[in-house]
Parts: sequence; C-alpha cells; structure tokens
Amino acid sequence: MARHPLTEISHMTEKEKMLAGLPYNSRDPELLQMYHTARTLFQEYNSLASAETARRSELLSSLFAKKGKGVWIEAPFYCDYGKLISIGANTFVNASCFFLDNNKIVIGQNGLIGPYVQIYTAGHPLKAVDRIVKTPEGTSRYKTVTAPVRIGDNVWIGGNTSIMPGIRIGNDVTIGAGSVVTKDLPDAVLAYGNPCKIIRSLKE
Repeated sequence: MARHPLTEISHMTEKEKMLAGLPYNSRDPELLQMYHTARTLFQEYNSLASAETARRSELLSSLFAKKGKGVWIEAPFYCDYGKLISIGANTFVNASCFFLDNNKIVIGQNGLIGPYVQIYTAGHPLKAVDRIVKTPEGTSRYKTVTAPVRIGDNVWIGGNTSIMPGIRIGNDVTIGAGSVVTKDLPDAVLAYGNPCKIIRSLKE
C-alpha cells in the first residue's frame, strides 16, 4: 500500500527535503557539518599563495562534487556546502564569486565566470508571516526552498551577474556584466540587463 505523501516527507532527512525543493531546517546537524567542512576547505584555499597549485587543486577536489581537469578558481571563493557543485573541464571562475549551493549547481566545460558572480539556489516566501518561523525556544528561523541551477558548455558570464534559483542556461551563451538572470536562456544567445533579456542570437 502506497504511503501518503505527508508520510513520505516525514521520513525524509533535511538534506533530502532541501534537494527535493521542500521546506527544510538548515540548522540540521548533517547540513551544519557540510557547512562547516566547506568553510574549512575554502578558507584554506583562499589563504594559499597562487603558486601552490597542487594543494589548491586538492582542496577544490575535496570541496566539490566534481571538478573537471583544468578548472581554475581565483581566490577568494565562497560557497555554502560545496558538495552540491559540479564544474566541467577548463572552466575559469574569477575572484569573489559566491555559489549558494543549497541545491545542485552544475556548470559545463570551457566556462568563463567573471568576478563577483553570484549563483543562488535558495529562496524564501515573500510574505514575512510565511517566511519567519518561531521556534519553541523563542528564536526565529526562516522557511527556505531550493531549485537547482544548470549552466551549459562554453558560457561566458560577465562580472557582478546574479543567477536566480532554478535557472537553466544553454550552451554557447554570453551574459553581459551586471545582469540579473530570472528566466532560462536557450543555446547561443547574447543576453544582458536587469532583468536579463535576450538581445540577439549568436548562431552562425
């Protein structure tokens, strides 16, 4: 006999809820351990001299779910958990990027990601009454839901761009600096603006 969906949810871990896009408790011990581990790794990474390439590569391999050959990330770099990030071969990430990986962030190969790019996978209810949850201890926590972000191959994202939860960006896309990407982008387009809009096709 099939279980009721509410029963299914009650048997899920907080991490499983997070990845399923359901409200979850970010102060769950498993998630906190992932959070602390990520910070230990990227704090060491950010403190290393640029010439220490072997140790830098080792730290990124420990931090991420997948790191392709030739990935280069300028310090400082920040993320939430790290283990939900996959980056394809030869992708370059410039300084001061923040990847908020409360769900999966998958970036293809041969990418160029400018400085201060922010990739978000988490969101909150718009109304404060729905967003703020009072705990029995008298403190507050905040209702959060997530959606993955997927970025294709050969994508150039200009500096200071923000990518919202659930966005899919196709292959061979160029996004102008300072954009706020709120909608999916198909293959081979130039797009920019706030909100980000398709300007023209880049297909030959």
